[in-house]
Amino acid sequence: MQVKIAEDWKQILAPEFDKPYFEQLTGFVREEYATRRIYPRGSNIFRAFDKCPFERLKVVIIGQDPYHGPGQANGLCFSVGDGVPFPPSLQNIFKEVHDDTGAPIPVSGNLDRWAEQGVLLLNSVLTVREHEAASHANHGWETFTDAVVKAIAERKEGIVYMLWGSYAQRKGAIADPSRNLILKAVHPSPLSVYRGFFGCHHFSKANEYLRSIGKTPIEW
Repeated sequence: MQVKIAEDWKQILAPEFDKPYFEQLTGFVREEYATRRIYPRGSNIFRAFDKCPFERLKVVIIGQDPYHGPGQANGLCFSVGDGVPFPPSLQNIFKEVHDDTGAPIPVSGNLDRWAEQGVLLLNSVLTVREHEAASHANHGWETFTDAVVKAIAERKEGIVYMLWGSYAQRKGAIADPSRNLILKAVHPSPLSVYRGFFGCHHFSKANEYLRSIGKTPIEW
């Protein structure tokens, strides 16, 4: 199976592309794009990997599935394109970044700038139908992104894992806390943000850790 993805990721994940589940997933996704309105656009499905090559990886943030509103999803979890209003979870992330680090609230919700510094913004499911949250769940994407997290855990140490909500925490459970920094909090959605996301200080803690192991901190 030919998949357009950053070259170093492609070499690491190549075994997944030849597995039966991935072939079935590819068939499902192609049919969905041909018959329905699906997000993100096809060229952005693997954009999180293209913007954050494996060799530059410092931080992993795990989301669930892409935004399902028109013009929102751009292939990076929690991120939206330039000029797109901030969804509530992203508003809350930026508020915590500001309160934690003093960084100003940005004018754009496009998180390319994080990815290009080594932040993998990984959704567990990489595609979704318009206005149908979790509509592409349980078709194989979770198996693929589990393999991504496993590959990171096996090949890298000194990684910051930001695991927001029980879903992300289960998916990131494979990471070794003795070799990495594991940061856990509730999800930044309006339903849970006041139960421990605000005030979690994950962004400053991440940078303190990166400095302590000789890596350049992230400009959040």
